[in-house]
Amino acid sequence: MVLLGKDVSSQTNWVLANLQPAGIRAFNNQIASIPHLIKLTVGEPDLKTPLSVKVAATMSIWRNHSHYSAAAGILSLRQAVAAFMVKTQQVDYDPATEIITTVGSTEGLAAAIMAAFNPGDQVIVPTPAYPLYIPMLKFVGAQPVSVNTAPERFKLTALRLDEELRQHPNVRAIILNYPHNPTGITYSAQEMRALAQVIRAHHLIAIADEIYGQLTYNHSHVSLARFIPERTIVVTGLSKSHAMTGYRVGAVVGPQDLMREIAKLHSYLVTAPSNPAQYAAVQAYRDERAVKGARSRYYKRQQFLTAALTAMGISYIQPRGAFYLFMRVPERYGTDDRKFALKLAYQAGVGCIPGQIFGPGGEGYVRLSYATQLSQIKKAMGRLKDFIGRNEYLN
Repeated sequence: MVLLGKDVSSQTNWVLANLQPAGIRAFNNQIASIPHLIKLTVGEPDLKTPLSVKVAATMSIWRNHSHYSAAAGILSLRQAVAAFMVKTQQVDYDPATEIITTVGSTEGLAAAIMAAFNPGDQVIVPTPAYPLYIPMLKFVGAQPVSVNTAPERFKLTALRLDEELRQHPNVRAIILNYPHNPTGITYSAQEMRALAQVIRAHHLIAIADEIYGQLTYNHSHVSLARFIPERTIVVTGLSKSHAMTGYRVGAVVGPQDLMREIAKLHSYLVTAPSNPAQYAAVQAYRDERAVKGARSRYYKRQQFLTAALTAMGISYIQPRGAFYLFMRVPERYGTDDRKFALKLAYQAGVGCIPGQIFGPGGEGYVRLSYATQLSQIKKAMGRLKDFIGRNEYLN
C-alpha cells in the first residue's frame, strides 16, 4: 500500500510489525469455510447469557447510564469483585485502590503487562501457553523465558520453577494461567502453596490469569493470591463462566502500588469501561445458579469427550477446569499436529487447534474445545472415529 508516495508498512511500529497474528484465530479462519465443519476450535461458550444479566444490562440503558463511569469502573462492580475474592479465596481487597474494571480480561492482561514490565525484564512463561502472553511481552520489550512443562505432564512444579530461576537469575516475574488454556489442568492448594513459596523466595511478581477460575470440576479453584497477595496481580472476569464474551468486561486485582500504575495505563488505553456491561457484571456476580448450571453442562460434555477418546485408544491430558481438552495426535499420524488438524478438518469435518500454536510442549497435540453443544461433540467424535478407522497416514 502506498500513501503520499511512502510505503505505509515502513512507518508502522517495528516491534508490532514483527509479531505474528493471533494463531488461534488465524487457524480458525483458515478452516472456517469448510462445509459442515464442526468447530471445536475457539473458546466461545455456546450457552446464553443468563436472563437476569441481560435484564441488568438493559435496565442500565433505560436508566440513562450513558456517561463515563470512573476509569476504574463503577464502585458497585468493584465491590462485587472484592466480595467474590473474599468468598472464594479469603483474600480482602480494597475496591477503591486495588481493583480495576477492564474491557475484558484481555485488556486487563495487556494493561498489567505493559504497566509492570520494562524493556529487558525477563519473565517466565510456562508453555504451552495462551498465545497472548509472549507477543505482549515482546511488544513492551520484555524477554519471555519459556519453560516447557510437557515433561511434568503440563504442570509447572515448584522444583522446576526453582531450577529455572537459578539458571535465569535475572527473571523478575512469572505469568501463570490456571485453569489452563490449552490443557485444562489446574493446581491444588498444596501445589499452589509450593509455587508461592518459590515466587516469594526469588522476589518475583506474578500475573495470575484466572479467567477460567469459576469453571473447575470436582474441586474448588485456588488462587495464587491466597498465599502471596502482595506479589500477585489477578486477572479475572465473567466471559467464560457466564457466556459474556461479547460484553467485554473483566477485572484486575492486586496490591495497591502495582494497581496504581495499571490504573494509570488502563485510563490511557480505554478511558472507562462500558456502563451496561458493568451493571450486567454486577448481576452476574450475584447469580451463582447460572455458573453452577454452566459448570454442570461443561462437565457432562467433558465426560462424554474423554470416554469417547478413551474408547478410541487416543491419549489426552485429563482436564480439571476450563473447557478444553489437549489430545495427543495418534502415533501413526506422526508429530505434525498442524498437518493432522488440517487433515481432520478437510477430510472429516472436525475443527481443532494445533498444539504448536501454544508454544514449546504443544507439539504433537491438538486442542479440542467443548464449549459447544453436546450433540455437536457427539457428531464430531463419530467423525473422528471414522477418520482414524481409515488407518490413513499423513505422509
